[in-house]
Amino acid sequence: MKITIIDGQGGRMGKTVIEQLKKAHPDLELYAIGTNSIATAAMLKAGADYGATGENPCIVNAQDSDVIIGPIGITFANALLGEITPAIAVAIGASKAYKILIPVNRCNHYIVGCQEAALGEYIRQVCERVDEMLK
Repeated sequence: MKITIIDGQGGRMGKTVIEQLKKAHPDLELYAIGTNSIATAAMLKAGADYGATGENPCIVNAQDSDVIIGPIGITFANALLGEITPAIAVAIGASKAYKILIPVNRCNHYIVGCQEAALGEYIRQVCERVDEMLK
């Protein structure tokens, strides 16, 4: 199973996801794709097995991933302060991968029905969903 974590900015969300998934499943191979080198470095430091940076790695890895995890903004063109290009958003949206999107109410987006919670709670839910998929 190819699990790809996509994040931008400082990579904090992706870093936390990788740390928790590796703690629960050390043998899982995780692909860290950052929209910038700082995000990629943070996710690799957290324990990702593979890492790449930029638009093309986002597009290429979205094509053959089984699971894509990241902030909901990865599906919106120009989100994450412009780091998500229209091509990245289209590639992720068109991917057949199961998408686990972490809600972030920023950048003029509000996710209805999504309660405000700490990042740790969202990460716990991500890990539970991956656990279910691995069974």
